[in-house]
Amino acid sequence: MQTPQGKDPLKIPASENESWGFWGTMGGYASIAWPIAMTEISKATGEPLESVRVFLDSRHGRHFADAVQDGLLSNPDMHQAVAKAIEKWMSWTIGRTTQRSHGIPKGLPYLTGFVIQSGIDQDCA
Repeated sequence: MQTPQGKDPLKIPASENESWGFWGTMGGYASIAWPIAMTEISKATGEPLESVRVFLDSRHGRHFADAVQDGLLSNPDMHQAVAKAIEKWMSWTIGRTTQRSHGIPKGLPYLTGFVIQSGIDQDCA
């Protein structure tokens, strides 16, 4: 199937951890939030959807979902709640302790660092 512009639509990888991570934390909102979070995190970090999927399925994805839910408290629009969570996670930077414990370069935005690390972890598994 092609879009009217002649491009193949994005194939959003499904969660492989629906009881935990982002999906489990989002509960009844998961099916709405998942494709939005997947595409917007990929855009913000420049990382492939598969790395984003691994991130969202992890314990870090659960914490990211908490930030999305915080955003929903002030505005019920899922796109805006995800954007607010991305903005928050991109404003934090990897510090020395996280660098030592996870091997993520100091100074990277949290979201970028943990999505990249998730992709590396997946490749090494």
